[in-house]
Amino acid sequence: MSDTPDEKAIFEEIASQIAAKAKIDLATIQPESTLKDIGVSSLDAIELLFDIEEHYGITFPDQGPNFGSDTVQQLVDVVKDALAAKAQG
Repeated sequence: MSDTPDEKAIFEEIASQIAAKAKIDLATIQPESTLKDIGVSSLDAIELLFDIEEHYGITFPDQGPNFGSDTVQQLVDVVKDALAAKAQG
C-alpha cells in the first residue's frame, strides 16, 4: 500500500494553498483555472511553487510549471509525476 496521495488529495492541497496565497474562496478554484486567471501574482506563484515543493518533499523539474499559462490540473499532474518519481527512488 502506498502512502502517496491520490490526485484528488493533491488537487485539494494545492487548491487550499492557492486560496490562502491569493486570499480567494477555495470554491472558485477549478482544475482548468490558471493562476494568472484567479489573480495569483508572479511573486506569489513563485512562493507557492516553493511551498508545494516543501510540502511534498519534491523538486520541480527545470521546465516546471508555467504559472501564466498552465492550469491548476497541470500543476497537480506535475506534482503527481514528481511524487511517482520520488516513490521509485
